[in-house]
Amino acid sequence: MQLGMIGLGRMGANLVRRLHAAGHECVVYDVNPNSIAELVAEGVAIGAESEADMASKLATPRAVWVMVPAAYAGAVVMSMALHLEADDIIIDGGNTHYPEDIARGDELMPRGIHYLDVGTSGGVFGLERGYCLMIGGADEPVQRLDPIFATLAPGVETAERTRGRDGEVTSAEHGYLHCGPIGAGHFVKMVHNGVEYAIMQAFAEGFALLDRADVGSEERSKDAETAPLGDPRRFQYPMDVPAIAEVWRRGSVVGSWLLDLTAAALHSDPGLDQFQGRVSDSGEGRWTVLAAVESGTPVPTIADALFSRFSSRDNADFGNKVLSAMRSEFGGHHEKKE
Repeated sequence: MQLGMIGLGRMGANLVRRLHAAGHECVVYDVNPNSIAELVAEGVAIGAESEADMASKLATPRAVWVMVPAAYAGAVVMSMALHLEADDIIIDGGNTHYPEDIARGDELMPRGIHYLDVGTSGGVFGLERGYCLMIGGADEPVQRLDPIFATLAPGVETAERTRGRDGEVTSAEHGYLHCGPIGAGHFVKMVHNGVEYAIMQAFAEGFALLDRADVGSEERSKDAETAPLGDPRRFQYPMDVPAIAEVWRRGSVVGSWLLDLTAAALHSDPGLDQFQGRVSDSGEGRWTVLAAVESGTPVPTIADALFSRFSSRDNADFGNKVLSAMRSEFGGHHEKKE
C-alpha cells in the first residue's frame, strides 16, 4: 500500500523504514529537510516538499499518517486536510488528548475525510520489535488500512497465546486493535501510559528501598529532628541493585520489558549518575487522572505516580517550606541542614 508520513522524528522515520521493508511505499514530509533527505538517501521513501506536494504524489483515495508531538498535531492534521478530498484518510498517530480527536472528526466529517486516532507504543525499539497499535475511527477506513497496521504491529509470534484462547488469531493477538469510534484509540493509549507511570513508579520506589537497605551501617544523628532507626541490624544489607534487577528478569512475577530496560540502565550506570531525577510528564498521565475524576473511577496509584513526577521537578518546594515553617512555629523546630 501507499502511505504519506508527516513527522520524521524517532518514531515517524522508523515507521517508514518498517513499512518499506514490507513492500509499502511511503511519501514523506517534515519541516526539517534533512530528515526527508535522510530517508530518501536510504531508498526507503519518496520525498515531498510540502503538504500539497505530498497530496499530489499520493494516489486517491489517499492515506496520510501524522506523527508529531501532541502540541502540534491538531494544526498539522487540519493543515494537511486542506489538501485532501472526500474518502481520503488522515491519521494522528501521536499522543493527542482524545476529546481533541472527537472535535477534529466532527470538523472533517462534512468534507467526507476519514479521521483515525492511532495510539502507538513501541518507542525507539519499534523498528525491530514492532508497534502496539490502538485504533479509533469508523470501521471502513480502519479495515482499508489493515495491511498497514498489520505490518507495523509486532505479530502474534512475539508472545505466547493467552491460556484458553484458541481458534482464529485476532488482530489484538497480532498487536493492533480497533478499539472503537473516533477517540477510542487515544483513550486506550492514554490509559496505557497512565499504567506505565504507575509501573515505573513502583519499580523506582522498590529499587530506592533496596539502595537504602544498608542505612543501618551509616552514622545517624541523635537529636529531636532525626527519627531513630530502631534496630540498625535490620538494615545492614549492601545490595547489588543491578544484580537484583537481573535476577528479577528471570522467572519473577514482576519480569517485564520495563524491567529489562531498567536492568540495562543499571548495568551501564549502577549509580545512575548521569541522571538528576527530574522526571517529565508529557500529558497522558494527567489526562488519565482527569478522565478518572470525571468518570468517578478510583486510580490512586496512577495519580500518586503523576504527583511524584511533579515533585521530582521541585514543584513541591514551596509546600515543603510551608511544612517547615509550621513546625518551626508550633514546636520551635529548626530546619536541619544536610
